[in-house]
Amino acid sequence: MIRIFLVDDHTILREGLRAALSSEPSLTIVGEASNGQELLDQLPTTPADVVLLDINMPVLDGLATTFRLREEYPEVQILILSMLSHERHIGQLLDAGAAGFVLKNVDKAEIILAIQSVASGRPYLCSEIGIMMLRKVLSQTGSGSEDQTKKPSDLSNREREVLQLIAEGLTTNEIADKLFTSKRTIETHRQNIIEKTQVKNTAALIKYAMENGPLLAFPYPLPKRKAGAE
Repeated sequence: MIRIFLVDDHTILREGLRAALSSEPSLTIVGEASNGQELLDQLPTTPADVVLLDINMPVLDGLATTFRLREEYPEVQILILSMLSHERHIGQLLDAGAAGFVLKNVDKAEIILAIQSVASGRPYLCSEIGIMMLRKVLSQTGSGSEDQTKKPSDLSNREREVLQLIAEGLTTNEIADKLFTSKRTIETHRQNIIEKTQVKNTAALIKYAMENGPLLAFPYPLPKRKAGAE
């Protein structure tokens, strides 16, 4: 059973979500809050697996709440539910630690799928956002304008590894575990990649990786964990 905590400053929307999700036997709503601070006040006594979180809220908004949750409750998965679809907002929330982003106009089936995905440790972007970002990439491909970003050849082998794993949707912790290094080291690599490619956020990095995918091939395979290794 996946325990869900609903956080949105609109009571009607929370009631609608509760009604929509209550018919799914694998989910249970354990709590509701109208802002991030109310959520943080309740979590010590109301454990949750997934927080369904709005962005624009009073007192403590979605971005600030995401930072706090990652710091204080790293085991809780964060699924953003918002009408804001600009890649800047998406990138900020993903960088802060959100596991998924879903628009409020999606149907119940996709919200349930998103919850199940992030609860199992898989990142999720709703189909509308994915299509929108793909169209933007395709519209810019072959436009004839010179891109000011540098090419993958300017990245070190380790930076190319990190970029590939970012594009695959892995979190900083997951990348650190896969490459047998620290979270701080991966964050340093991420910042170096951003500076070298001159992009602004994770969403832009993913776009960059998609555009340069064939050039990101490595001269050696990614390392594999040895049997029995911690």
